[in-house]
Amino acid sequence: MTTTYLAASSSEAGNPVLNIIIFVAFIVVTMTIVTRVGKKTSAASDFYTGGASFSGTQNGLAIAGDYLSAASFLGIVGSVALTGYDGFLYSIGFFVAWVIALLLVAEPLRNTGKFTMADVLSFRLKQRPVRLAASFATLGVTLFYLIAQMAGAGALVSTLLDIHNKGGQALVIAIVGVVMIAYVLIGGMKGTTYVQMIKAVLLIAGVFIMVVIVFAAYRGDFSHLLEKAVEMHGGDTAILDPGMKYGVDTAHKLDFISLGLALCLGVAGLPHVLMRFYTVPTAREARKSVVSAIVLIGVFYLMTLVVGYAAAAYVGPERISNSAGGANSAAPLLALELAGPVFMALISAVAFATVLAVVAGLAITASASVAHDLYHSVIRRGESTEEEQVRVSKITVVVLGVIAIVLGILAMDQNVAFLVSLAFCVAASANLPTILFSLYWKRFNTTGAVWSTYGGLISALVLLIFSPAVSGAKDSMISGVDFSWFPLTNPGLISIPVGFLLAVLGTYLGKPDHKEALQAEMEVRSLTGVGVEAPVQH
Repeated sequence: MTTTYLAASSSEAGNPVLNIIIFVAFIVVTMTIVTRVGKKTSAASDFYTGGASFSGTQNGLAIAGDYLSAASFLGIVGSVALTGYDGFLYSIGFFVAWVIALLLVAEPLRNTGKFTMADVLSFRLKQRPVRLAASFATLGVTLFYLIAQMAGAGALVSTLLDIHNKGGQALVIAIVGVVMIAYVLIGGMKGTTYVQMIKAVLLIAGVFIMVVIVFAAYRGDFSHLLEKAVEMHGGDTAILDPGMKYGVDTAHKLDFISLGLALCLGVAGLPHVLMRFYTVPTAREARKSVVSAIVLIGVFYLMTLVVGYAAAAYVGPERISNSAGGANSAAPLLALELAGPVFMALISAVAFATVLAVVAGLAITASASVAHDLYHSVIRRGESTEEEQVRVSKITVVVLGVIAIVLGILAMDQNVAFLVSLAFCVAASANLPTILFSLYWKRFNTTGAVWSTYGGLISALVLLIFSPAVSGAKDSMISGVDFSWFPLTNPGLISIPVGFLLAVLGTYLGKPDHKEALQAEMEVRSLTGVGVEAPVQH
């Protein structure tokens, strides 16, 4: 009787009962791991950085787990399935960005900082104004990233349970937010890191199996797969050529340039990725971790091209668009077509674990910034205890989770790859100019850092609010109203240069900090690693 019951499946959602069973099993297993590891989390360094006790290879795996988010899997596969070549541009941008992060920021950040991005930015500048600005920038980036993950989770579970009702999808997002809060409060960075490592292995393995099945079905003939994808698109070969999405008119072409800038420059300014460099004991391990991550991430993004076109060929754009999860449902629906309900449930459970691991990492980063930079350094002027900081961090996680749930519900119809590109835009506009100039420009001062951070953040947010991404288009976050006047959905083309320009203007117009000794120390530490205190191994 039980077997017969589980075998019954919906053509759109696979088997909802089986899906729920596997989902719950994944949550129980990962929560058990987090709980066991969380018992060893006591000091602030444990909560924020896992006691810097992970090897470069382990951290590289965790970085891949952190970076390969719902956008990387659900969003990109959906984009490729619906828009072909233009959808794959997300993969290219996300991957190229890692080269920039490796060359410019990975090792210097590890050598100079302690817990957060603001540790680096305030090393030779005035502590309070820089940390305050960095905290707001971190919260801005984190919120956009969290919105994307929440929207991805809502789309994923809605597809699996065939929930078309908006209220049901909103409830799913709320449940994801609650589970995420529990992950962080119980396990801290150590627990989250282990979950991310496990999730990275499962996600890459799952996508690899999908690719193997597709190539086996087509006997390795990728051209035949592309022909089938074109056929499912009604014979329209535009899915194979550049411009299906971004070549429509001048505004769309400028949007593509803006998107490319945001994707390529955003990683080096993402606080939750930068924070990963502090979980290893040495600069050498930091470099090793980024190289390991690049290999894993590169292989994964190549596979998204195959999986995306396979979704177009097997599932078809019409069925994807009309499903409960929209474009974000392409990967689960492909898994259903390739190997049936059980495989769909497993792939979807891995994607769900992906969402949980990423939002947990994001929440830790934001909470560390609020507790360490805002509360400890600005409000308490360095007088708070580690216990107080951890307590403030945990309160922040709860507040942030509630806000992310509300905003995720508003954005649940958006493609999650697009939503993450907005987080990259804010990071590249508000954080990257300050990070690069702090590390490499001796004359850079506090005024330049503050102007750049606030200017990049505010310009990105204002242009985004008045863009078609929020209102005025059929797929806007707020439907039925139109207060947009900025033509681009991604404001990076304007806001990123604004951030760099304000950094330069602030530096030349502001007063020098007269901290030549700190500048010299920072330069030596960032380039050589000399003076970095070796953390205690746990």
